[in-house]
Order: sequence, then structure tokens, then C-alpha cells
Amino acid sequence: MIKSKAFIQPLDRIAIALMLLLSVLIGLILLQGDVVTARVREFTWQNQQIGAEDNSFTLTFSRPMEIKSVEDNLKIEPPLVGKFSWAGRRMVYTLVTPAPYGTNYKVELQGAKDKFAQQEGKNRLIQPFVGNFRTRDRVILYIGTNQEEQGRLVLYNLTQEQKRVLTPKDLIVIDFESFPDGEKILFSARAANNQDLLSAQLYTVTTGVSGKSGKEAEAAGKVDLTLDSKDYQNLKFDLSPDGQTIVIQRGNKTNPGDFGLWFMPATSDGSGEKTAPKRLKSQPGGDFMITPDSKAVAVAQGQGAAILPLQDDASKPLDFLPQFGLVQAFSKDGSQAAMVKFNTDYTRDLFLVTNQGVQKQLLKTTGSILSCQFDIASPTLYCLLTQLVSKEQYIEQPYVVAIDLKTGQQKPLLVLPPAQRNVQMTLSADGLGLLFDQVVPQTNATASLPANTLKTDDGDAIATSSLWLMPLLPIADAATVEIRPEKLPLAGFHPRWLP
Repeated sequence: MIKSKAFIQPLDRIAIALMLLLSVLIGLILLQGDVVTARVREFTWQNQQIGAEDNSFTLTFSRPMEIKSVEDNLKIEPPLVGKFSWAGRRMVYTLVTPAPYGTNYKVELQGAKDKFAQQEGKNRLIQPFVGNFRTRDRVILYIGTNQEEQGRLVLYNLTQEQKRVLTPKDLIVIDFESFPDGEKILFSARAANNQDLLSAQLYTVTTGVSGKSGKEAEAAGKVDLTLDSKDYQNLKFDLSPDGQTIVIQRGNKTNPGDFGLWFMPATSDGSGEKTAPKRLKSQPGGDFMITPDSKAVAVAQGQGAAILPLQDDASKPLDFLPQFGLVQAFSKDGSQAAMVKFNTDYTRDLFLVTNQGVQKQLLKTTGSILSCQFDIASPTLYCLLTQLVSKEQYIEQPYVVAIDLKTGQQKPLLVLPPAQRNVQMTLSADGLGLLFDQVVPQTNATASLPANTLKTDDGDAIATSSLWLMPLLPIADAATVEIRPEKLPLAGFHPRWLP
């Protein structure tokens, strides 16, 4: 006789019991409604170090949020003015102006409401959120003038009040530019025992500063040769905004007629080998500047300004502006340029030229237009100018002016003594400070100066130089508040801000 097996096995009974239990639990949850608390899943600047190029952060939520409650309850300390935009559960906060450097920030959100909970008449709030980020330190670079730092590139961290000499004693630095991340500096220098300014070679040096959060900085002071001067003199150079290309004005040592622009990669290839520079085949030119998109170079050429592509054959300019003799500055997005017009009566006009064809005269001067910089934080152009105060002796008085590009309003910020013709000015990345130098020339300079003597662009021997920092305010506020520059405890010239 055959025995029949039980229809339900023990394992089946356990599975059925679990399913019944889960069904009961799911039913209870459905009866109670949605009780999942909304929270911030991601904050893109959490524990990050940001710079002027970082203009927005994103908060991603776990649930759809009631927009107004989020915008009303989001707090940033210290405050940063910005604009909100939304895409589903993602909120983007875009800064109106760059965050001031050298500052720690806290982002808080509490009291914001869940979108669906509000529709159901419930007051379910978001889980409180606190985030933190900081901006880069305020760092400047300059060429030292005291005995230990003479002719050497010096980095000074204003936030931490720390100084670091980057280049060795056997090199006299002539000019320099920072890479966009601030981790390296491209500079031209000659040997300390060689007074020939035309013997300059191009080098890079590490700053010891990390441009990205979490990335360990390379040790400061590592110098590498980028371009020698065996066959050609390296006269001037410019580094592209993206840090990928160098343009150099070079002259053949044996053939003075062989003179022009060359370009080369700013970094070595994957094998570590340096790439030789290539000739930019075009008409000879004067002062030049790489465009903001890093794909072309603006050159003073003939009776105008030419925009040349960065390629071997640049005989056909991308654009030519015959009425202007020099490009002083580009805005960061490349939509505007400050250009100089040289007049037959020996005056100079400064124009604002846009990519929409607008040409707007900003000012006229009987002296020189030494430099200009666009402020990325506001529609303001800062210029270092001179005014002719004596035609007989041709004495120029330098001064700094801020120009509101919307209204054309001019605000003189600083007037310097006539002896300060060689002053240089630079605007901080966050738009909150102007840095300038005051060079003291040697009064008893002779023809037989030591090889390591420092000289200005005009060839005057430098005795010493001081650095000054001027805080900046919007033009409207500056009209009612007197701003005075502060002398820094540093001896140097040719100051520049690290990005």
C-alpha cells in the first residue's frame, strides 16, 4: 500500500507565513501613508575648495520639494547672493558674483517642506542639512627686490601670512604668468651672471598650491626648462587661458629679419618629451594677447589689430580691426574687448568693442593706457592710465580709474606721483582687491651695473619697490566711501594674483 505525501511541505508553510506577514506590514504602511522624510542626497560643494570660476552649486533631494519653502529656508553664512533654478529634485544656486577668497562657508537648510506632504495637508519637514565649503586662499606672486629675494619669484599667502621663495638665486625672473589652476607658474628668466635681457629662457615652477580639493599639492620650487634661447631670443610670451598653449615672440640671433610669433604646447606629451615650437606664419606684429577661447591670438599688426588662428598658416586673419592699434584686455567670456586707438594728435582713446559690432568710446587721455582688466564680478573695467602733466619734459602722472561699462561712469580710485611711471596693476580673481607696485629707481645708476641688477620694462635700474593692496567696492558704493590702499610688508615689483 502506497502512503500519500502531505500536500504542503514545511518549507512551503514558512514561505506562506512570511508572505502573509509582509502583506500585513505593507497594509499597515499604506494605511499610515507616506512617512519617508525628505533629505538632501547630494551637495556638490561639500568639503570642496572653490575658485572664481566655480559659480554654482547643486542640492539634490530624495523627494520632490515645495520650491518656495526651500528657497526661503536656505541659508549661507557668510551670505552669498545668488539665483535659484530647478530641474525636478535638483536645485541649482548660481552666484551673482564670485565668492570672496580666503573664507569658510556653511550652507544650512531646515524647515523646508515635502511637496506631496503639503498637498495632503500635512506639515512634514525636511531632515535638517548642514554643508561646508571654502574658497581658495588669497595668494599673490611678485619679483623680490631685497637682498635674499632679489630677482627671485616669491609667493605670499595673504590668508595664512606665509611667504615662499619659488625660484633659485642663479635665475633673475623677468616676467611670469600663472597656469589656471595655480599649481604652476610659467616664467622667463636670465642667468644671474648674465646682464643680457635677450638671453631669457622659459621655465615652469611649482607653487606648492593645490588647485583642486583632495589633491595633494606638488612640492614648491620644482623648476623645469620649457624653451631655451640657443638659436632664438625669447622676447615676450603669453599663456593661453586654458593653460595648454604658449605664444612666444622670438627673434633669430643670426638673422634680425627673422622675427615673429611662435606657439607650442605648455605641457609635455605623454612620453615626457618637450614639443618644439612652431612658427606662426603671418605678417610681423607687435604686442599680442591670446583670446579667451585659447584658439587665436590678437596682434598689433600694421595700422590695426589682427586676430590670428593658432595654427601653422595664419596668413589669413580671422578678423582685422584697422581703427585700433592695440588690444588691452578681453572679458572672460570673450564677448567684449578693451581696445586702444592711437590718434594723430598723439592722444589715445579707449574703446569697448563687443562681438555684436558695438564700438563705444570710454575715455581719452593725453598720456598712455598702460593696462586694463575686466571685473568678472561686475560690469566694470579697471584701467591704469597716465595723463601728460608736462609737455616740455614729457612727464606723465599715472592714475587708476574704474569705468562702469553700462553707464560709462568713471571713478578715479588712485593718483600716483609722476615718478611712478613704471607702476603695474593687477585685479584679484574675486574682484575685491587691486594690487600695484611702487618702484624706487636707482638715483646714482652708472653704466657699469652688476649683472644681477633688476630693471623695469623701460630699462631703469631698480633700487627697491613696495607692494600696495587696495580693497574694492562697487562704483556706486565707492562714491560715498573713501578707499585707501594698504602698504604690504613686502619688497618687490611686478605683482600678480594667483587664480
